[in-house]
Amino acid sequence: MSNTESSQRALGPDEVARWLDENFVRLVAERGVPGASVAVLAGGQVVGAAGAGVTSLATGVAVDTDTVFQIGSITKIWTTTLVMQLVDDGLLDLDAPLLDYLPELVIGDMDAAKVLTPRHLLTHTAGFEGDIFTDTGRGDDAVEKYVATLTELPQLFAPGETFSYNNTAFVLLGRIVEVLRGKPYDEVLVERLARPLGLERVSPSPYEAIRHRAATGHVPGEGAEAELATASTWALARSNAPAGSMLAMTPTDLLGFVRMHLDEGIAPDGTRVLSADSVRDMQTRQVDLPLLSGMGDAWGLGWELFDSPQGTVVAHDGGTIGQAAFLRIVPEAGVAIALLTNGGDVFGLFTDVVVRLLADVAGVRLPERPTPPADSQQVDVRRYLGRYADTIYDISVSQDADGALWLDREPKDIHAEIGEQPVRFRLVHLRGDSLISVEPVRGLHVVFTFLGDVPGPDGSSRAKYVHYGRVVSRAD
Repeated sequence: MSNTESSQRALGPDEVARWLDENFVRLVAERGVPGASVAVLAGGQVVGAAGAGVTSLATGVAVDTDTVFQIGSITKIWTTTLVMQLVDDGLLDLDAPLLDYLPELVIGDMDAAKVLTPRHLLTHTAGFEGDIFTDTGRGDDAVEKYVATLTELPQLFAPGETFSYNNTAFVLLGRIVEVLRGKPYDEVLVERLARPLGLERVSPSPYEAIRHRAATGHVPGEGAEAELATASTWALARSNAPAGSMLAMTPTDLLGFVRMHLDEGIAPDGTRVLSADSVRDMQTRQVDLPLLSGMGDAWGLGWELFDSPQGTVVAHDGGTIGQAAFLRIVPEAGVAIALLTNGGDVFGLFTDVVVRLLADVAGVRLPERPTPPADSQQVDVRRYLGRYADTIYDISVSQDADGALWLDREPKDIHAEIGEQPVRFRLVHLRGDSLISVEPVRGLHVVFTFLGDVPGPDGSSRAKYVHYGRVVSRAD
């Protein structure tokens, strides 16, 4: 069906299933994705689902629609839902001090800690370093032990000042769930979400995932032309579970969870899982985002929000060790699409499948991602030059003898351990204090926005932070 035709008439259920049958296997192969699975929800029902490729290049086991993949940071929406259930039960106030619920919490800046609220955590505006991946073991106390390690957690900016994607914040939210429910996070998730929704393949850990056909992640080998290799580790640590380190399921399971949100918090059997007010609050704009590549226009409570001429698209993506997950929802149309993958050109496959089906099923066209201007404006780049660092990357911005601007990103900690390679971006001016990579990386032209001011050695103003979805502080 052409784009013109799709804008006039949405695909019906049979047409969605037929399109997937005719195209999904081919698209997965063309994008070099080892394995993937997709499902489409419309009118309260899954109207199409497909699997293609293999769960692992090492075993050759085929992916089918019952294969479980890790959903990565889409787990944050499950955690947010558990938190909002606490609000519904009168156990939690999103605007009360965080220390009321976690009095034992000690971080690097206790003055900031006294200001922090659960709302700051849910909206990625807490301001502290957000990529702490300390492994505290596999026991039921893994999250509790993780929180106890945060005594020197750096505060990058004041709570509420700006958005900076924050995994650590969601582990703290998971700990709140544990404290107020009196059970480990995994048990609460199954008891209060998976079981009431009748989702049988939701797997909070590898011990549950192994009971099903489970996908393994794939990462690039060393060298520019290296082929994909199976990841040496299946999942990240249990201590980061509330942020998305290991939860796995099928796309159909994920859409079963989404259906509850589309049905104002009601499970298929009529059970009230979440209040309608909490469903709406989660999808309500809380904070606007700076210009970023591949990310939304705003954030709600947990949810990422994209503006489109046809209405708000509610979303979240996830990435773990060699696996990537994509979820897009159009509440006004009652349409949702989940795509789960295990390596390769996942963003290309997302465009081929999810972006196409959003247009053809819901009539929604996502805004184009930023691209380099044809004639880039020349600007004074001196305020951007220098070194920036956080726990997962060392970043340096430099200018060569020909005037070209370069950003070098060196992975460290968990990103280095899972085999991520250094990347060099050539940058040009996009607008304001935002620069964009000339060449795409994994299908995206990456936007780097420079924020704040600190004095340079010559008295000139220099950027305090570089922002690419996460705020990274200047280190020189």
